[in-house]
Amino acid sequence: MSKSKIKFALFAMATTFFAVGVTEFISVGVLPSVSAEFHVSTSTAGLITTLYALGVAVGAPILTLLTSGFAKKKVIIGALIVFSLGHLLITFAPTFITVLIGRFIAGAAHGLLFALSSIIAAELVSPSKQASAIAFIFSGFTIATAIGAPLGTSISTFISWRIPFLAITILGLLALVMNIIVLPKDKANNTKVNLGAQLHIFTQPHILLTLLVTILGYGGTFATFTYLSPILERVTMVKSEYISIILVIYGIAIAIGNSIGGKFGDSNPVTVLFMIFIIQGLALIAFYFTTPYFIPAIINIIILGLFAFMSVPVLQSYILILAKSYTPESMDIASSLNISSFSFGIVLGSFVGGQALNIWGLRSTALIAGMLLAITLIMMLIEMNLEKKRQTLVQVES
Repeated sequence: MSKSKIKFALFAMATTFFAVGVTEFISVGVLPSVSAEFHVSTSTAGLITTLYALGVAVGAPILTLLTSGFAKKKVIIGALIVFSLGHLLITFAPTFITVLIGRFIAGAAHGLLFALSSIIAAELVSPSKQASAIAFIFSGFTIATAIGAPLGTSISTFISWRIPFLAITILGLLALVMNIIVLPKDKANNTKVNLGAQLHIFTQPHILLTLLVTILGYGGTFATFTYLSPILERVTMVKSEYISIILVIYGIAIAIGNSIGGKFGDSNPVTVLFMIFIIQGLALIAFYFTTPYFIPAIINIIILGLFAFMSVPVLQSYILILAKSYTPESMDIASSLNISSFSFGIVLGSFVGGQALNIWGLRSTALIAGMLLAITLIMMLIEMNLEKKRQTLVQVES
């Protein structure tokens, strides 16, 4: 493919990630409206977040395994159709149960889309630009956190919570058309899928450790991010009408950090991850002390935003490197498992942060998040040792 076609293909996948990003992060903003319309408690309405994350976590590996014999382009097109239909179901849902079904379906499609798009992005470019390509398509996701989600939340507040989900349906269809036009054609794998070979990935300690790092590192982000709005309102004493502006600034910082992570992650990813987690952990602990003071808190939030998603493209690229090295036949399942790990990280972080909030208060979420990053750093020390052994093995074989 020419450079221009590669750029268009990456842009089409970034558009897909934007649609997915909006729907993942808008759920918190529409909770009050959903709760009021269907006469359910706020905690029950919160199932729209849980069911979506569960759909991603379960759907990514299972659907990737089931579709591993098909051409990736066809699977992505099918997943986008399912994603759009799931949101159409949510838009016109007559009951709360229907909303939950739509969220789970859309979440399952999300997992498959992220896993396969990451692989295609990596295949379109040279190995030295793999992390950068993945970072580019993930930029759609991070821009959604900065612009799409806050905008959708505002629409749900002043018009209807259904309108943003209809907009996501349209975005999904737009991404579908773009992917049909620009994604390169690939052939189906007509050989019978060897389940044992696919599951061989679970016998590789290095890959399993990296998945654990993904869960813990991402969990550290969401232990605080999940409760950022109430922290700003009740601890930093920011007026509610200004919180959305701060969240947009936070989202912009996330987008910048994602791009930086992609550029630095192409060489020596393990060292880059270690440095990211050190700075992120220190920033989270610092946030405990800066939250009562407006200016220091805002500066701290910007730093947190920069490093919150910086590890994402690096981890996604690195898991593909490891799969290619240890179990080349399991590339698809490795990618999907890492996507699942991000979702498990969200669930872990939200849960741990919620427990800390109930016991010690809002500010403590920053400390508990810092503890998760401390554990991540211990895991990274083991990761460095395993990477040295892998590099030695690669040199011997070459």
